[in-house]
Amino acid sequence: MPTTEHSFTTTAENKAFDQKHRHTINNNIDKYNTAVQRGLHQYQDHDLARSRAAYIKTQTIEHLDQYLLEFEQNFVKRGGKVIWAETAADALREVWAIFQAKKARMVVKSKSMTTEEIGLNEYLEARGIENVETDLGEYIVQLAHQKPYHIVTPAMHLSRQDVSQIFTEKLGVPPTDDATELTLTCRRMLRQKYTEAEIGITGGNFLIADVGGVAVTENEGNARLSTTFPKTHIAIVGIEKIIPKLQDLDLFWSLLATSGTGQRLTIYNSVYSGARQAEEPDGPEEMYVILLDNGRTELLADAQKRQSLNCIRCGACLNACPVYKNIGGHSYQTTYSGPIGSVISPHYNGMKEFKHLSYASSLCGACGSVCPVKIDLPLLLLQNRAQSVNEGLNTTVEKIGFQLWRRTMLKRHRLNRWSGRVKNYIFQRFFKGTWGKRRALPVVAPQSFNEMWRAKMKKKS
Repeated sequence: MPTTEHSFTTTAENKAFDQKHRHTINNNIDKYNTAVQRGLHQYQDHDLARSRAAYIKTQTIEHLDQYLLEFEQNFVKRGGKVIWAETAADALREVWAIFQAKKARMVVKSKSMTTEEIGLNEYLEARGIENVETDLGEYIVQLAHQKPYHIVTPAMHLSRQDVSQIFTEKLGVPPTDDATELTLTCRRMLRQKYTEAEIGITGGNFLIADVGGVAVTENEGNARLSTTFPKTHIAIVGIEKIIPKLQDLDLFWSLLATSGTGQRLTIYNSVYSGARQAEEPDGPEEMYVILLDNGRTELLADAQKRQSLNCIRCGACLNACPVYKNIGGHSYQTTYSGPIGSVISPHYNGMKEFKHLSYASSLCGACGSVCPVKIDLPLLLLQNRAQSVNEGLNTTVEKIGFQLWRRTMLKRHRLNRWSGRVKNYIFQRFFKGTWGKRRALPVVAPQSFNEMWRAKMKKKS
């Protein structure tokens, strides 16, 4: 059976030379870049806003236990119920217990990477639950039996023609190249589902400690519908999403919108703080928040890598990354792709299985320069690499190679002993199938500078 690393390498190479894929993704990211540059005009000092956001998130993560307990206390006051889930299996078990208690057979979901992380769709479908994604992009990839391609834009890899073909095959509608008609098709299919579903599930962009609220950001209104009609609302949120105060949304909502889509502010921004109150005309009769750990406290315990928990899932680092732009989101074979996915996935899913993602980077620094909370992603990628080596996860060939290189570099006479012909042979023998697969290997001169200098001085004397 091929390893995860081998599968990644094969898929990435195929995608990198898929001209149709490259055209679609580059076209969509170019539109994103243009929109972001317009969105940045709202800031007098964007870097200062990033520094403030980084400070707030860092301070919050440093006192994570305090803020989570404050959130729980305030949320419960308004009739909400909080469930703590240490693992993905724990979260799934708690969700299923709610479904059984409500005798639910249908759920409508808004876009949530956390539910993708725990494999909720597959879990519910295996138990006979009709599970309907209501975000347009998520609905498209669900129909296509695919995983989200991007943290923010799940169907970024698909053109209008691709979507039309999917709708024709799965929904039996006539083919069309009209984006508006494709959207209306999705709307017609989903409208009735909102009223039939017993349970609505969302993620959460932020948990707000001082009001016990779950902030959800969206552009389509589907999350509001998913939490209004069903009698039960379940929000599954990573514990790192906490922020101290409601007023902090003034900073984080605009940063998330600008970095995520280039908007000044996302169209629909809601804060859910429990079940429907007596004076409220709509909303769920019960609301649960499942606080998911699933490896996050392990990152919290690592002082060097803790800053990765500051991430607000805007996707900016993906769009800036030259590797992501060539191989695409599906190549990573993880919930979280791109630079941030390469940093956190080995800790969520296993360093042994996913250490290779931290090497899938040019370390150009573009990801760190666009992060709205100033996560030093290149440094974290290097620290992951160091951890994998310290844990002995690098290959035997790599270990021997670096030992030989170290011994050679420590003594000049050893370096000089190897002639240019020997060095060129080593390049051709050991690196032709890797570094040399797509590029010309360097050619070492017959003599080193040291040898040439000694020969010159000998002639003079």
